[in-house]
Amino acid sequence: MIKQDALINGRLVLKVGPFNVRIKSAIPSVAEGIIPLYQDYPVLPSDSFADYFVRIFQPPGLRRFWRKQVLFAFDQFQPFKPLPFAQAFPFFEWGLNWCISGYSHKFLIIHAAVVEKYGRALVLPGEPGSGKSTLCAALVNSGWRLLSDELTLIDRHTGMIVPVPRPVSLKNQSIDLIKQHFPDAQFSETVHDTTKGSVALMKPLTLSIKAMAEEASPAVIIFPKFKKNAVFSLNKFAKAEAFMRLADLSFNYPVLGPLGFDALNGFVEKCTIYNFTYDGNLQQAMKYFDELVAGAGEK
Repeated sequence: MIKQDALINGRLVLKVGPFNVRIKSAIPSVAEGIIPLYQDYPVLPSDSFADYFVRIFQPPGLRRFWRKQVLFAFDQFQPFKPLPFAQAFPFFEWGLNWCISGYSHKFLIIHAAVVEKYGRALVLPGEPGSGKSTLCAALVNSGWRLLSDELTLIDRHTGMIVPVPRPVSLKNQSIDLIKQHFPDAQFSETVHDTTKGSVALMKPLTLSIKAMAEEASPAVIIFPKFKKNAVFSLNKFAKAEAFMRLADLSFNYPVLGPLGFDALNGFVEKCTIYNFTYDGNLQQAMKYFDELVAGAGEK
């Protein structure tokens, strides 16, 4: 059980996928986000080694009271400018993404949502606005296992996808869309006026958290594109072009050099790859995705 005093004193250490994360914050909205959304994660002894020690706190001086702000620190390093106080909990999520993507080079890390069914992974890479998080949220509320909403971690040695399931970040119209389709889904409070618009975090289902030590084999990559009034289309995509797009979407491909090339090439070769354009019809999309992943085992 997560205890608020442990969070305030920096004694809260959570197991999140392959990482141990120590969190410290006395800001009420951070506790109001972490305690319900991370309640199913293993709480480790307070003296456990932590891969990341992150703090969310107010700056000293007038900004504690006037036009209040919040800061993010990784160990003693503050990599970002302050944000408005109301954005404290999403700032924790964004900051932890930055920590993992910038310092976890045992993995090749791609900016993509990834879910699993039948033991096989479906990867949804995409730029902001592509609809990947909306599709991800719909899938994990429909029987798929969440591996990650933002960061696809590929083990460079085995080629398997390593889960790091965390709350799914939804923006703007996607928040109400998922709430309407899945009224039992649990959300944080919606935070408005961020650089991404309105943001809310959706709690992963317990089954995804309990299975976060179970890796998945890459099977299908789908590049989604949401377009209002679009004609539904799903077309196979050339592996060479997909390799280049995924390299651009990787956080650490250039850092890894030849190791990154080998890992990405192996990943692409294991998958069937598609371009997908849709108009927001989640039921139609999920039906096709289920068929694709089920059929991937027959290759």
